Amino acid sequence: MDEKRIAELLRVKGDYLFHRESQELEFKEQFNFAGLADYFRDFAGFANNRGGILIFGVKDKPRIPIGLSDASMRQFEKIDPERISGYLLNIFSSDIRWKQSLFKIQGMTFGVFEIYEADVKPVIARKDEGKDNTIKNGEIYYRYGGRTQKIQSAELENLINRRVEQTNNQWMDLMAKIGAAGPNNAAILDTEKSLIAKGDKTIMVLDEDLAQKLKFIKEGQFSETKGATTLRLVGDVVPVNEVDVVKKVKENLTKTYPLSGMDLAQEVRKRAPKSAQHQVWAVIAENDMKANRDYSAYNFRNRTQEEQFEKAGVLAGGTPSIYNYAAVDFIVKVIDEKYN
Repeated sequence: MDEKRIAELLRVKGDYLFHRESQELEFKEQFNFAGLADYFRDFAGFANNRGGILIFGVKDKPRIPIGLSDASMRQFEKIDPERISGYLLNIFSSDIRWKQSLFKIQGMTFGVFEIYEADVKPVIARKDEGKDNTIKNGEIYYRYGGRTQKIQSAELENLINRRVEQTNNQWMDLMAKIGAAGPNNAAILDTEKSLIAKGDKTIMVLDEDLAQKLKFIKEGQFSETKGATTLRLVGDVVPVNEVDVVKKVKENLTKTYPLSGMDLAQEVRKRAPKSAQHQVWAVIAENDMKANRDYSAYNFRNRTQEEQFEKAGVLAGGTPSIYNYAAVDFIVKVIDEKYN
């Protein structure tokens, strides 16, 4: 976890914090095991969106950094990651990946959870949990602005469509690989049965412990230092520390995101004639759609601007955003629910 990033999130301007709570940031005053259900609710909300940071040690109203009390710090230090992960797997339908750390900034200590975007969405609560059922069986939580709440129809439909698309892409990728290798040369690695099979014949039986440890790198998220455990087959199964990753050819942005901001507003007006242009801009801002590749992308004027954004997160002034038709669907639904 990057200490400079946490220090920036806790930066003070005048007497108050410069940064406000957002889709990817939540502040809590103190950590207490009694509040785990409330924290887990935020975990699920972040995981169903783009991930996020939960920081303990910030007073509410006014929003100022005060650090963890001694009692709160002792409780935070007692956190058992394995037990917490076990609780999360018991409460929710999908795996929620997270990590924790303590930081000392400006003489104060802060507890931090970082929650990653879920690989499989939506993450659904499968049991009641917490005082007054803070988490309820069957509910899906999502991060909106500076709050976590039950998911609305527009976001839920988008998650379902993405999951269907993800499954379809995985099948297409698998079929393409089988086609390239030829059916006679293709075999299946079954980590549940700990074997590699071809048709009804078993080619190789793996050690059960080894099979359970097999993990696959999600395309686009490989890191040489943080990548998942990976195996290369070279006659024998030999563990290695790194693998070659083939980068995708840069997508044609204008094909994927064919709409300018004004085009987007016009498409929304066609679908929702009573909508106003300022409502479109409000929905984009409130849901941070410009930073969400599900709906939009920055159309950089040159490679220098793009590299500056990728390395330092600095966006050149006047960089336009372009949108896809999923953004139109989303905005129309939100306007219909919010204004009508």
